[in-house]
Amino acid sequence: MAPRHFLDLDQIDAATLRGIVDAGHSFKRHRRDGAKPLAGRTLAMIFEKPSTRTRVSFEVGIRELGGDALLLTPGNTQVGRGETIADTARVLSRYVDAIMMRTDSAERLNEMARHATIPVINGLTDRSHPCQALADVMTVEERRGGIAGATVAWSGDGNNVASSWIHAAARFRFRMRLACPETMRPAQSLIDWARAEGADVSVTADPEAAVRDADVVVTDTWVSMHAESAAGGAAAREKLHNQLVPYRVDDRLMSYAKKDAIFMHCLPAHRGEEVTDSVIDGPQSVVWDEAENRLHVQKGILAWCMA
Repeated sequence: MAPRHFLDLDQIDAATLRGIVDAGHSFKRHRRDGAKPLAGRTLAMIFEKPSTRTRVSFEVGIRELGGDALLLTPGNTQVGRGETIADTARVLSRYVDAIMMRTDSAERLNEMARHATIPVINGLTDRSHPCQALADVMTVEERRGGIAGATVAWSGDGNNVASSWIHAAARFRFRMRLACPETMRPAQSLIDWARAEGADVSVTADPEAAVRDADVVVTDTWVSMHAESAAGGAAAREKLHNQLVPYRVDDRLMSYAKKDAIFMHCLPAHRGEEVTDSVIDGPQSVVWDEAENRLHVQKGILAWCMA
C-alpha cells in the first residue's frame, strides 16, 4: 500500500482535505482530553532552513497525540556530508513512521517522497506551504463559520504561501483575488490549473481593487525582495522595495475591505514592510489564532498520514 504523503493541496482531493481540517477543529476542542491515537509513532523532522512555528507545532503536535519527534538538520546528519536524499529516505523508512521536511527545494521534498515507504509531509518549500494554508482555512472558518463563498484578498509577493492559497481556493470553493507586482505574480500555469478546477481566481496589479469588499486580507513577508537583494545588493533591494511598497497592508488598504474583514499573516512579520503595526496588532488581526491553528490542523495531517 502506497504511503499517504502530504505534499501539496492540489494532489489531495477536496473531501480528504475537508476531513483533515475538521479533524483540526476537533483536536482543538478536545486538546486536553488525553486521547493518544499516535501512541508509539515517531516523526522525523528534517529542517534544511530555520523555523519557529513549524518545528514547535509539529513537535508538540505529535507528542500530544502520543508519539515522539526527532529533529534532524544538515549539521547533525549525513545529508550534510553528501548522503543522497534517496538513501536517507530509505534508511529513515526503516526507523520512523513519518517524515516532515522543510526545505527550499521542492525537488528535494519530492525525491524524499519517491524513495520513502512512509508518509512524507511538506513543512514548506520554495513553491508551497500547504500546512499553513490549511491552518488559514481553519482560522477563517472559526471566525466566519465557513470559508466557501468568501472573498480572500492577497496583497504583496505572489510567493509559496500565495500558491497554497490558490490551491486551497480550488479545494474549498472561495474567491481568491491576488494583487502583486507584474514581476512577482504566481505562475500562470498555477492560475490556469485553479481555473480548470473551477476556482474563482484573479490577479491584478491594483491592491485596492483586490481588497475591495474582501472578507479576508492576507499578506506575507517580501520574500522575493530579500532573496533578490541578497544576490543583487542594495540597488536590487531598493528597486524591489519600491515595487512592493504600494502593496503594504495598512489601515488605508484595510478600509477597502468589509468592516468585519479579518487580517492574516503566516509570520514571521517584518513590521513596517508588508504590514503596519496598527494592522497586525489591531482588532481585525487574527495572526495569533492562525499561528496556534498550525498545531491543531497539523495534528489532523499527522493522524491522516499515519492512519
